[in-house]
Order: sequence, then C-alpha cells, then structure tokens
Amino acid sequence: MLEIKDVRKSFGPKVALDSVSLTVNDGTVYGLLGPNGAGKTTLIRIINGITAPDSGEALLNGEHIGIEQASMIGYLPEERGLYKKMTVYEQVLYLAQLKGMSLQQAREEMRYWFKRFDITSWQKKKIEELSKGMAQKVQFITTVIHRPSLLILDEPFSGFDPVNAEMIRQEIIRLNQEGTTVILSTHNMESVEMLCKEISLINHGQIVLQGNVQAIRQSNRSNLYHVVRIVNGERVEEKIEKKVEESNNDLLKRLSRDGEIVVFEELLPTMNEIFIKTVQS
Repeated sequence: MLEIKDVRKSFGPKVALDSVSLTVNDGTVYGLLGPNGAGKTTLIRIINGITAPDSGEALLNGEHIGIEQASMIGYLPEERGLYKKMTVYEQVLYLAQLKGMSLQQAREEMRYWFKRFDITSWQKKKIEELSKGMAQKVQFITTVIHRPSLLILDEPFSGFDPVNAEMIRQEIIRLNQEGTTVILSTHNMESVEMLCKEISLINHGQIVLQGNVQAIRQSNRSNLYHVVRIVNGERVEEKIEKKVEESNNDLLKRLSRDGEIVVFEELLPTMNEIFIKTVQS
C-alpha cells in the first residue's frame, strides 16, 4: 500500500531523514519506532503530504501522495489539535466534512462512533470542558470517522488510563481486521509486540532496524530459558543461560539431574530491550 523510497529531508544543516526506505503492505499493522527527535514525525508528515521530501518519493497505492491520496489517510498526531471552544458535536462534524464527507454521512458515522464509545451524552460539551482522556476519545473518532484505508497513529495510547488504552487497542485490532492498514508510532513496546507484524526503527534520521517483529526477536535471542523444577519437593523457578555448545536436549538432561522439570521455555528479548540495545549501540 505504502512505499517510501530513498527519502531524504533536511531543515537547514540538520538532516532529519537520510535515505529512508520502507514498504507497508496492505492490511498490516506496521510499527514506526524511534527515540524522540529520530525523524519519525518528519516521515509521517511526508506520508500525509504535509511536507515534501528533498529527494526520494512517497507512494500510496503506486501514486505520489497528493490531495486525493491524503483523503484516504486518517492521522492522529501526538500533539492533539481540537478546537477548545467548539462543542464535541460541532468539532466532529467539522473535521469529518474537511475529509470530504457529506453532512448526512458525517452525522451517521458520528452517531455510530458516539454510541460505540458511549459518549453520546457529551455532544453539547465544549472540548475545553473535557478531561484529557475524554478529549482523546473525540480525537480518535475524528481520525477514523471517514473510514480511511490508511490509519497513522502517533502515540495513540497517550493520556488514557489502562482500561481506555485497552479499548483503543481493541479498536485498532478491529479496524485492521476490517481491512484498514495501520502505521503505529509509539514508545509502548508492549503494544508493538501485541499489534505489529513488521517494524522500522529510525535513529538519527536513518533506519537502523527493520523487519518482522518475531524474526527480529529470534535473531536477538540470548539463550536464556525460564525453568521451573521440583527440587527436593520444592518448586524452584529460575533463569538459566544455555552454554554455546549445548543443545536443548543437553540442557534438559543437565537440569533434570537435580529435579523434575515442569516448565522449560526460551526467553526471547522483548522489543523494549531490543529498542534500547539498538539505539544505544
């Protein structure tokens, strides 16, 4: 669906993106990761057609991103942008129509989403009267109301308590299952492992890690195992590092000499651990 080919972007002497390339396949959830200031926001702005690259190209369904392509995108920025003096009702309808929806379409979709998020009673409230979490729900609705084929979410869980963050996670999963392609930019690596099939990690304007999430975790394995044994009638839980020359069978034999093994599983590094290791190297 989306192709970024050798994109470069500078702001004066600062190189924000340096020959960045990636491909986001139709119907996937793709993680765009990196520390603050790495270049993620610049890339997202290029994908949205807000900023043009100095060189390289961004293609959506094989075409350069213009007004028509941008209308297919839903973008939830990290810095939220609702009009504080407008009511929730006015705000949602206004932004929906900016995305090309008719007033009737916008009202129908708004009713659907208000009911889904159980916020119908908020319609007459002004944005400034809402809590941060309530405003985040409204912002999410304005992002998806036109049913975009590409959804770009920049820190979508920011400002939510655990219950509402899980609700948003489930909405992302549902939208993706219904055919929406999602680009997820977040520092929440647990959500990356849960939601993303592939990722690109940007640091200092360059992609330093890219590929399938599970393959990346496998390639960074550290030969650590979670082992639970019954030793002298007591349950013993520990982390064991396998020796380089050992096979799994050899390790099992060595451990079983001291007790009955009830749990034996490899501990793959988390994406959080891989993120820190890659960025600091």
